[in-house]
Amino acid sequence: MKYYPIRWFVVFLVFVATGLSFLDRQVLSIAIIKIQKEFGFSDVEYGWVNTSFLFSYALMFTVGGWLIDRFGAKKGLGVAVGVWSVANALHGLMTGLPQLITFRFLLGMGEGACFPGAAKTVYDWFDKKERAFANGIAIGGSAIGAVIAPPLTIWLSELYGWRAGFVIPGLIGIVWVIVWFFIPWKKSISQQAAVEVTKRAESIPFGTILKFKETWVFILMRFLLDPVMYFMMFWIPKYLSEVRGVSFERIGSLFWIPFLALGISNILGGFLSDKLVKNNFSINKARKTVMGCAAALTLAVPFTEYTSTVEVAVGLMALYMFAHGCWITNYITAISDIFGPKATSTVVGLSGTAGAVSSLLLNPMIGKIVQDYSYKPMWIASGLLYPIAFTAFAILIPKIKFLFKEEETLTPNIASINQ
Repeated sequence: MKYYPIRWFVVFLVFVATGLSFLDRQVLSIAIIKIQKEFGFSDVEYGWVNTSFLFSYALMFTVGGWLIDRFGAKKGLGVAVGVWSVANALHGLMTGLPQLITFRFLLGMGEGACFPGAAKTVYDWFDKKERAFANGIAIGGSAIGAVIAPPLTIWLSELYGWRAGFVIPGLIGIVWVIVWFFIPWKKSISQQAAVEVTKRAESIPFGTILKFKETWVFILMRFLLDPVMYFMMFWIPKYLSEVRGVSFERIGSLFWIPFLALGISNILGGFLSDKLVKNNFSINKARKTVMGCAAALTLAVPFTEYTSTVEVAVGLMALYMFAHGCWITNYITAISDIFGPKATSTVVGLSGTAGAVSSLLLNPMIGKIVQDYSYKPMWIASGLLYPIAFTAFAILIPKIKFLFKEEETLTPNIASINQ
């Protein structure tokens, strides 16, 4: 079986794309300090800016996934990166609140298709024995983007002003799109196989996908678990400041550590899963072994409330991020194992929308709990929800297996090239 090395370049480009997606969305959270001083935006108006992004992001997770399953990963992901890169660069030209809300909405539209496109790309280029590792690399870029966003934005702002923090990453994204479209996709995948994959994908209507029990299991898992991840991303700096008394400068020196753990575990979780498959574990056993171990690790997270040192608390946050990275890589890979080229992007998109909607609904509740009580319920929930979700996953999907009969004919055509 012959493999083209170009597939690793493709997955590297997806790594860069997911990194840019998290980098681009986080620039505003840092630049807003200067933007508010210049334009006088209130915190309420800033809240509407964030809502604009989350609304289009949640919508396009599903719509973007559906479109990518129809038109292919190369076109779909390329257009998505182009849309959000232009939108991000336009942030640097804004002169008022309506423009900022509009550009933020466009940013969410592009970024909503990022992870469905990444999952579809990996499925197109890798077989089941390497798919989890490739998925880990692909989505691992998001964590690295989150790590470098704060120092990069501050550095660019100090050198060239806050507008450069948007324009320069936007221009990098446009260069990425040019490189992406120059990849000889049809030379790397049998053209006949690609046509057949597209035809089969189009034969699964959206309504039919919703009839599968497996679709709803994946949707409900993200609905249940994504608020935990958003809690970690949006509330931890406030927790460190208000509860732990950590200075603003020190928060910047600590908060990148959990995201680094996330990036490492994205890749490691996929590597371990594929290693188990190569050692004669079934797909079902390999994916669930890693996901089960990750769920067990989160049981330590509630101790964050009781530890006396900031360093141990941050270490437990990093442990959570490490567990989540192993979990999410195998979660996305399990979707591709079950739905293949027919519906992988659509189901990844549906589940991503569910997670974003859940987070939109629950964030005000989190604020109320933190304000009127404490962070303790959030730490307890963070530790228990993953084991609950894994138990439900194991019961409701007792065996991870391809839903359609064509897998054996599709896999060699997509993953191996004998031209």
